[in-house]
Amino acid sequence: MQIVIIGTGNTATVLGRKLHAAGHGIVEVFGRNPQAAASLAAALNARPCSEWASVTTSADLYIIAIADKALAAKEIHLQLKDQLVVHTAGAVSIAVLKNISTAYGVLYPYQTLRKEIETLPEIPLLVDANNDTARNTLFQLAKTISEKVSFANDEERMKYHLCAVICNNFSNYLYVLTEDYCKRNGLLFSNLLPLIDETARRLHHFSPRVVQTGPAIRKDNMSIERHQQLLNDDPALQHLYRLFSEEILKYPW
Repeated sequence: MQIVIIGTGNTATVLGRKLHAAGHGIVEVFGRNPQAAASLAAALNARPCSEWASVTTSADLYIIAIADKALAAKEIHLQLKDQLVVHTAGAVSIAVLKNISTAYGVLYPYQTLRKEIETLPEIPLLVDANNDTARNTLFQLAKTISEKVSFANDEERMKYHLCAVICNNFSNYLYVLTEDYCKRNGLLFSNLLPLIDETARRLHHFSPRVVQTGPAIRKDNMSIERHQQLLNDDPALQHLYRLFSEEILKYPW
């Protein structure tokens, strides 16, 4: 397919590299920052563009990979006929694009993405569109860059997005607080990485319910109390420790 990518951030870069590697033609990269657009366009053998009036209107697919708030603010000044246009957001309805083209949808990469990475990760993709033809076109395109492609409507995609925030963003915040605690106490956070990796690996084979460990599930109140005392000077982490311990104790394992 001949594709225009609108955006120059993490999602635009990684999806662009994936599509380019799969043999699709990235004909143009649009970015409000001319230098960023030129840099990504060069990597994808595409033409850079930084003015809405100059965006080509003859491509097969337009991928809008910009911040959710920019989508909500309708900052896309683009008018197409029946060419397929999609955004890449998990928490934004496909209807936000209905005034741009008669064919619109979503290509949501269900993965945390960083444009600096050298090795492209496995990226599950969730797709949807406003008609069957567009939906099938997106599905077939997605299959060229991912082995895990699923249909998900607006409500389902929002729920997936919620799950991603809880599993990924919240757990990473716990890593942030733990790293801070390690630094203050002369400990090496790197010593925790094999533990973190092993827990993640187990989830490929077992339910999270099965792999739960720790003093709370063992009802080891003595250890819980000792840990709470160690956190007297760290109220944020102490609060979360108490909250999680209480919820684990109450959970119907």
